[in-house]
Amino acid sequence: MDSKDYEKAGRIAAETRRYALTLVKPGLYYLELAEKVEAKIFSLGGRPAFPCNVSVNDIAAHHIPSADEKFVLKEGDLLKIDLGVHINGAIADHAVSVSVGKNSENEKLIDAANAAVAAAIAIAKPGAKVSALGEAIEKEITSRGFVPIKNLCGHTIEPYVLHAGLSIPNHKINSNTVLKEGMVLAIEPFATTGAGFVNEGAESGVYKLEEPGAVRTGKEILDFIISEYKTLPFAKRWLAKKFNSLKVNLFLKEALAKGILHSYSELIELKGSKVAQAEHTIIIKEKTEVLTK
Repeated sequence: MDSKDYEKAGRIAAETRRYALTLVKPGLYYLELAEKVEAKIFSLGGRPAFPCNVSVNDIAAHHIPSADEKFVLKEGDLLKIDLGVHINGAIADHAVSVSVGKNSENEKLIDAANAAVAAAIAIAKPGAKVSALGEAIEKEITSRGFVPIKNLCGHTIEPYVLHAGLSIPNHKINSNTVLKEGMVLAIEPFATTGAGFVNEGAESGVYKLEEPGAVRTGKEILDFIISEYKTLPFAKRWLAKKFNSLKVNLFLKEALAKGILHSYSELIELKGSKVAQAEHTIIIKEKTEVLTK
């Protein structure tokens, strides 16, 4: 994969993040934010690597606004915007947290997540142990009085594969696995006032291709997914803009039952808690390159 494609994806992700933050205000619909983020990626010459996540307060990740939802941002919310860009399959995965209006607890959580990602990036180089990155993340978060979410982690990235084989922990673990030159990593700590553990919630309306197979309904939809998204996640609302909604629903039901598609669920912390996330994509070198800065 051409490193210039990764660099371009990273630049677009960073510019899109800056744009997204200008939109945030009380009363903004989650759906409007997500669609504007996705449109911005296209306008800058990229393609969304996955649907924009708009996750608020105790929802840590994977809230993808549906076409008919009416949720709006409220004063005091802690918002996570998680976006992805790809250029010819080279992916930049990037997330930012922001307080909707001034809120000291939100700002402290956001600072903890930002400090954690910076600490991990500072020691990420060929030969570094992934356990050391996890320890650095945990130290930054716990020293500020918060908890890292232990069952969420960063990950390696490969062409058209958002979550490749290696996980980057958000806490200290016992592992001798080391980083290698040329690895592309998404480092994404989550700091919380909750338990440090997420559970699955509602289905998010996001899917990805697992294994092509035969379907009775919607072969043209499956062909479109294979051509347009390959193995990257996509939103139901994206399909509904191109195909009949009833046919999309029937296709999704059959494709999930046959294992052709994988579905994602919201990931939720303790009710009433708050979660902040920070994420950058990097390329491991002697002087590690941050693609999404």
